[in-house]
Amino acid sequence: MPRKLPTSFAALSALALLAMSVLDASAADQRVRVRGSVIGLNGQTLTVKTREGETLDVALADGWTVAGMARASMSDIKPGDFVGIASLPREAGGDGALEVLIFPPAMKGTGEGSYPWDLKPNSTMTNATVAEAVAAADGPTLTLTYQGKEKKIVIPDGTPIVTFAPATPADLKPGAIIFLIGEKSDAGAIAARRVTVGTNGVVPPM
Repeated sequence: MPRKLPTSFAALSALALLAMSVLDASAADQRVRVRGSVIGLNGQTLTVKTREGETLDVALADGWTVAGMARASMSDIKPGDFVGIASLPREAGGDGALEVLIFPPAMKGTGEGSYPWDLKPNSTMTNATVAEAVAAADGPTLTLTYQGKEKKIVIPDGTPIVTFAPATPADLKPGAIIFLIGEKSDAGAIAARRVTVGTNGVVPPM
């Protein structure tokens, strides 16, 4: 049976573990990212209609976990926080954010780096520590540090900013928006240990 994530300190730890699997740079190139809506959950089989229109059956491993989403804002982001930001190059130079995920404190440092991402063509995912936040005419600019490097990303107005929240298997109802990273076998079967699902009116923007 899947585990229900509690709403205590243990919940933050469980959500941090989920975050590690969701945006771990070291494993990003070896796994399959699935984005789409739930068709149904039958035992440990999650059927999803992907954003590409394909219907997939995902086998959920024993002890699988589910996490939800909660809305956050720029005012929640402070120097020292660890974030994951999907971004695209800007015509004016630098990068502009597509989404911002604020990780639980227990997650800090995991998956640190900047690497290709498939949210949109040419997008990048940067998992890094916030060094500075500066107001600018085209949106606040975050200075991120990772692995001895620095990257500045503009956060345009309207950019989704989220964090993890508790959820239960009951949230995996038909139509719910999900994001997961699964392992694909040579035969094409996909298996996953963790699922992120839209909750609180917030869909996974990753």
